[in-house]
Amino acid sequence: MNHLAAYPALAEQLAARGVDLEAVKASLKAQRVETPSWGYGNSGTRFQTFAWPGAARNIYEKLADAAVVHRLTGICPAVAIHIPWDKVDDWLALKEYAAQQGLAIGAINPNVFQDDVYKLGSICHPAPAVRRRAIEHIRECIAIGQTVGSDLLSLWLADGTNYPGQDDLRARKHRLLESLSEAYRAMPPGMRLLLEYKPFEPAFYHTDLADWGMAYTIASRLGPQAQVLVDTGHHAHGTNVEHIVAFLLDEGKLGGFHFNSRKYADDDLIVGTINPFELFLIFNELVAAAGDPATADCARHVAYMIDQSHNIEPKLEAMVQSVLNVQAAYARALLVDRQALAEAQGAGDVLGAYRGLTNAYETDVRPLLAQVRREMGLAPDPLAALKASGYEARIAEERGTAEAGGGGYPA
Repeated sequence: MNHLAAYPALAEQLAARGVDLEAVKASLKAQRVETPSWGYGNSGTRFQTFAWPGAARNIYEKLADAAVVHRLTGICPAVAIHIPWDKVDDWLALKEYAAQQGLAIGAINPNVFQDDVYKLGSICHPAPAVRRRAIEHIRECIAIGQTVGSDLLSLWLADGTNYPGQDDLRARKHRLLESLSEAYRAMPPGMRLLLEYKPFEPAFYHTDLADWGMAYTIASRLGPQAQVLVDTGHHAHGTNVEHIVAFLLDEGKLGGFHFNSRKYADDDLIVGTINPFELFLIFNELVAAAGDPATADCARHVAYMIDQSHNIEPKLEAMVQSVLNVQAAYARALLVDRQALAEAQGAGDVLGAYRGLTNAYETDVRPLLAQVRREMGLAPDPLAALKASGYEARIAEERGTAEAGGGGYPA
C-alpha cells in the first residue's frame, strides 16, 4: 500500500472529525523514544541465547546500530546503557563517539543481579558487605551518568526470596530504603532515580519491589527526584496497566517506561505485538495528562525507553518495528476527540465514550506517519529503507556471528 498516496484521504477524514492535523504532526515529530544498548547484542532468556549474524559485540557497535535506527525513525536520539555490560575505560570518548553518531547516552542501568554474590539479593541482602558492594556500584553509575551527561538512573532489582522464612520481610524493606536513601543522596540535582518493579522472577516467593504501589511508596519516601518506572511486561494477568499509569501521573510520580510486550509473564516481546489496544490505552492516558495543567509537567518529563530481548528476531529490524509500534499507538491516542469524550463521560453515555476511544484506535495511522516522516526528511517506510540499505548484510559480513549459548541476558 502506498501510504503517501493514501494520506490526502485520511487528512480529509480527520479534518472532518475536527482534528488539528498540524498539531498532531508536530507532536509526532517531537516524540522521543530511547533504545537500549542490550537490544542490539545477543541477548536471550535464562534458558538460551541464540547468536545473530552481525549482532553488536561492544558498546561502540551498539551505538553504531542505534544511530541507524535513529536515522530511519527520527525519534530515537538517545541510547540507554547497562553497567557493567557496556563499561569502558574512557567515558568521555564514548560520549564523543555517540555525539558523532548523532546520539546521546540515555538512562544508566546498574546491574546488581548478575554476580554470584547477589544470589540472596543486593541492597536487601542480609550481609552488610554485599549491600555495600551494590550501593557502591549504584554510586559508580551515578558518577558515570554525570560524566556522559545523563540525568536518568534506571534501577531494577532482582532482590527477593524463594521460600517462606528465608529472610525477614520487614527487615529487607528497611535495608531497601536505607540503601536507596544513600544512593539518592549521591545524585546531583536534576538527576532522577526511576524505580522499576516486578512481581516475580528470579525470586518466586516474594520480590522486594513487587508492584507499582511498593515502588511508589519507596519513591515517595526518597523524595522528588525518585519516580516509578513502568515496565509494560511486569504485571500479573489482568492488571489494568493504564489505570496505574493514570494514578502515577496524577501523583506526579510516573518517571518512565520500559516498553515491551508479554503473553504470559516477563516475555520481553516487541511492544504492541500481543495487546496493541492496551498500548493505545496507555498512550491515551499520557496524552490526556499532557493536556491537563494539573498533570502536564509530569507527563512532559516521562522517559520512554524500549526494553526487549530480541532473541530470535533480527536485531535492527526488531528495534525499528518496536519504535514503529510505539509511534502508531501514540498517533492513535492523539486522534481521540477529547471534548466529545468528556461530554460522553459527563452524560453517562457509556458506549458513546467507548466509541470515542475505539474510533481513534481503529484509524489506520500509517499514511499519517508516512507523511510525518516525509516532512522530517526520512523514508516513509523505515523497515523497507532498512532492508534496502544493505546495512544488516554488511555488519553480518564484517562482524560475523559471535558465540552464544546457555542462559543469559545478554550473552
